[in-house]
Amino acid sequence: MTIFSERLTTMQTQVEELITGRIHAIDRIVDANQWKVIRAFQQYQVSDFHFAGSTGYGYNDRGREVLDEVYAKVFGAEAALVRPHFVSGTHTIGTALFGVLRPGDKLLYITGKPYDTLHKVIGKPQDGAGSLQDFGIEYDEVDLLSDGGVDWELVRERMTPNTKVIGIQRSRGYSWRSSFTVAEIGEMVRRVKEINPAVIVFVDNCYGEFTEMQEPTEVGVDMMAGSLIKNPGGGIAETGGYIVGRRDLVEKAAYRLTAPGIGGEVGAMLGTTRAIYQGLFLAPTLVGQAVKGSVFAAAMFEQLGFITKPSWNDPRTDLIQAIQFTSADHLIRFVQGIQLAAAVDSHVVPEPWDMPGYEHPVIMAAGTFIQGGSLELSADAPIREPYIAYMQGGLTYSHVKFGVLTALDQMINSHLL
Repeated sequence: MTIFSERLTTMQTQVEELITGRIHAIDRIVDANQWKVIRAFQQYQVSDFHFAGSTGYGYNDRGREVLDEVYAKVFGAEAALVRPHFVSGTHTIGTALFGVLRPGDKLLYITGKPYDTLHKVIGKPQDGAGSLQDFGIEYDEVDLLSDGGVDWELVRERMTPNTKVIGIQRSRGYSWRSSFTVAEIGEMVRRVKEINPAVIVFVDNCYGEFTEMQEPTEVGVDMMAGSLIKNPGGGIAETGGYIVGRRDLVEKAAYRLTAPGIGGEVGAMLGTTRAIYQGLFLAPTLVGQAVKGSVFAAAMFEQLGFITKPSWNDPRTDLIQAIQFTSADHLIRFVQGIQLAAAVDSHVVPEPWDMPGYEHPVIMAAGTFIQGGSLELSADAPIREPYIAYMQGGLTYSHVKFGVLTALDQMINSHLL
């Protein structure tokens, strides 16, 4: 059965032949990460009794305790805090930062302005919102150089004696830049530790898990956070987040999540444990499916003359595929096409709106089984110049291809191509 035009079907065939080598390379990364996860499960003797839920205080929840150990092993860290109580990636990152920073300390982001939803967490001095700066924590950021690299001269200048945490955002967020590879992050760690060995290096790892054979905590990062409704939840975890890293830092974050002296020793899992375990098991393979889809999307749009980042043949370090359009109409129709290809809520037509936490109107395609689940095929874009759409996820490679072809079909039918 032919769904799409002969033009699109021919393009699909040509693109799939073009990207064959990249697809095989992704499969090798999937194997390495899948086996790493399985070995961690085996080391800690995960059994079905670990999947039982807990209630009330959740004391002595062995499944929760082993889950933390498995995550720590997978991410090459000393300790982990994996909980359904984190409501989003922003909440998880905020918990980590509030856990280790104190009044008078300084947080310095060396990868430019962080993702939009963190702006309110950082806040402004005495803003009354309970932000970091409202608690007397100083904030500064160093813009990236024109080539996307870190401005080390300015980093040295901005790293004052009270700089306690260096922030790194691995993924591009809403910026037209390359995401940072694990090797590049390892070099950042080396250079900031040369300036001050005591500084804490923190990484926002959202969208990056299992896209490479190593994670940032395996190359010297002290603390890292991410969301379970993105990569590591495997499309199964219904909510939650994780923090991994040095044991003392993870413990401080746990004190912020619950209360000092209580930390990670309590917290009923309320029936979520099995899904979090199973999601982690599935994550390497499903991340691979999404990455293949991103490569396909980049190649298709490049064939049509659009600029993409990363390009189809560039190495991948996160799920996000950025596509630059020439007008708001192009961008909006693309996002609407991704929604139309969803199995859930395909009948809904997304429109730009003032979404809480964002500084510009945003349009989002989010036909997902898990609300906001970014490992599932979705797309979003701030309505501002340059007109860049950010596509991510896809539980199956086939679905991503269907989404891309549907979006292109919509653009053609609207006489935008």
